[in-house]
Amino acid sequence: MDYNSNRKQLVMPEYGRNIQNMVNHALSIEDRVERQKAAQSINNVMGNLHPYLRDVADFKHKLWDHLAIMTDFQLDIDYPYELPTESILGGKPNKIPYKTGRIKYRHYGHVVEVMIQRAAEYEEGPEKDSLVQMIADHMKKCYLTWNKETVEDDKVMDDFIELSKGKIEVPENFQLKETKSLISKKKKPQNNNDKRHNNGKRTNYRRN
Repeated sequence: MDYNSNRKQLVMPEYGRNIQNMVNHALSIEDRVERQKAAQSINNVMGNLHPYLRDVADFKHKLWDHLAIMTDFQLDIDYPYELPTESILGGKPNKIPYKTGRIKYRHYGHVVEVMIQRAAEYEEGPEKDSLVQMIADHMKKCYLTWNKETVEDDKVMDDFIELSKGKIEVPENFQLKETKSLISKKKKPQNNNDKRHNNGKRTNYRRN
């Protein structure tokens, strides 16, 4: 038996060994015109594996790139697109510049800190008071996600003042929403047995 494990490893396994055999045959064709026709036929077969994408211009470009990669860039034909170089394929991608800012309290998150900083820039008035109320209630809700047993309002407000760096003065009579109003309760699924009841009374079924 000729097992795939004994064969040469596929360059792009997603296309299968039959496509790779077709590519290897195209490399052996000496006539350039015939080789060009063979490459186009192979490209069409590769596109048939994804019929919903074969008419997209970018996808066609990708198919030709994959064909060149499977031939190790040795197939001498006229490609309709500019091919990537081997150095680009083998190179490492550039690092993504992630923000490395330190989060003071992870259970509140970075967005809460940004919101508090923006709220500090507002002028005193009802709009700022509403924003402070919203942020503080959201902080309590975030706190409840990690600790549903003991959440003190004074602790949340102390954290709020600390994150605002003293730029926001909270009135003494300021109150957060109650815990039960911040935690949403899931509705219980309706029991199928309830369908047998009508206005709290069991329906009696009798044969006529």
